[in-house]
Amino acid sequence: MSTIAVVVVALLALFVIITVVKAIMVVPQAQSAVIERLGRFRTVASPGLTFLVPFLDKVRARIDLREQVVSFPPQPVITEDNLTVNIDTVVYFQVTDSRAAVYEISNYIIGVEQLTTTTLRNVVGGMSLEETLTSRDAINSQLRGVLDEATGRWGIRVARVELKAIEPPPSIQDSMEKQMRADREKRAMILTAEGQRESSIKTAEGQKQSQILAAEGQKQAAILAAEAERQSRILRAQGERAARYLQAQGQAKAIEKVFAAIKAGRPTPEVLAYQYLQTLPQMAQGDANKVWMIPSDYGKALEGFARALGAPGDDGVFRYEPPKDDTPEKPDLEDDEVAAWFDTSSDPKVAEAVAAAEAVARKEVDGPLGAPAGEHPRRALGAAKPAAAEPEEAPAAPARPAAPPPVDQRQAPPPQLPQPQPPATPPGGPYQGPPQQFGGPQQQQQQQQPGSGPFPQQGPFGGPQGGPPPQR
Repeated sequence: MSTIAVVVVALLALFVIITVVKAIMVVPQAQSAVIERLGRFRTVASPGLTFLVPFLDKVRARIDLREQVVSFPPQPVITEDNLTVNIDTVVYFQVTDSRAAVYEISNYIIGVEQLTTTTLRNVVGGMSLEETLTSRDAINSQLRGVLDEATGRWGIRVARVELKAIEPPPSIQDSMEKQMRADREKRAMILTAEGQRESSIKTAEGQKQSQILAAEGQKQAAILAAEAERQSRILRAQGERAARYLQAQGQAKAIEKVFAAIKAGRPTPEVLAYQYLQTLPQMAQGDANKVWMIPSDYGKALEGFARALGAPGDDGVFRYEPPKDDTPEKPDLEDDEVAAWFDTSSDPKVAEAVAAAEAVARKEVDGPLGAPAGEHPRRALGAAKPAAAEPEEAPAAPARPAAPPPVDQRQAPPPQLPQPQPPATPPGGPYQGPPQQFGGPQQQQQQQQPGSGPFPQQGPFGGPQGGPPPQR
């Protein structure tokens, strides 16, 4: 009796435990449970603790309320240009109505997959392969719109649809690779050609600038060389003018001394005739003198010279008598113009012109072909033009010596007469001093004029070689 009671109590306890377990249900978070009672829909249990009627209520399905990601296998799709491509799709959806997801469709995942495939074929079938490859966003938008509308009655919301891969046929892939390779090669050739063109342009620009700079340098060098040549010629001409003037002064002084010595010695006609005969060989040495005609009555010619130059003495011999006013004529003093010839100071105009030319020559060229930003070299050298327009007051060289250059007697040496060696002393007295060339008064006056050039070669009687003596 006790054993039966124990068994009954154990069975009752087991029944109570089973009943309690059947009556209590816990639903996890982000899930829902569809509960049926006696085969009919009763309610949808939300997350938490739920009480059921034991042996009457039953859980039909548990639905995941989170957003689900389903990747479907590649589906063959024919494009508008009759090319078959394999497209992989990924669908993101979420169950919003658990009752509809359970009772409106048997398997909503398979339904979403099939609906995605049919919609994808419908959308891609109206596009070419190139449009399919470049219009993924448009395809995704169309798929999402169609799927969301179709799955709404299933209690499902489609968040988005993505195309993972679009694989064209192998032959099309090869063609696309060749096309892509050709396109890349074309772009590479275009870029290479552009680079070569830019390089050629830059090289040409550099050569052009180099030639422009070289031409500017040559131009400046030519300008400076021309300016230097002009200044050199001006200074050389000034030096020659001063040298000739000094030479003329020296010859004038020599002639003056000779003439004074002749007047002091009072030569007789015999001495004059003797010196004339000694001078004739020197006169005949000239290249221009070809024929000499000596008068037959030579004595009368000498007598005429003596009468012209002297006066008869007590013994009947004509001798030279100096005039009452025997003061030698003094040469005119040098005026300011002649004194300026020997000025060794530097002309400020020349220094300014040289400085301006050097500044222009050292200046950089700015524009390739346009006008230079600085002053033009010809404008800079314009200050030197007034100096060249005044030949009488030309600038002197800065490097000239302080003293005038010595006269080179080798350029125009006066003919030296040999010392007479007569057998006896003439009646008029011996000739004092070395025999030298002398000139007439007219030639002495010509030598006193400054800047008239070198003194011409004189004859023994004061006139030009080969001519008659001047008349006093």
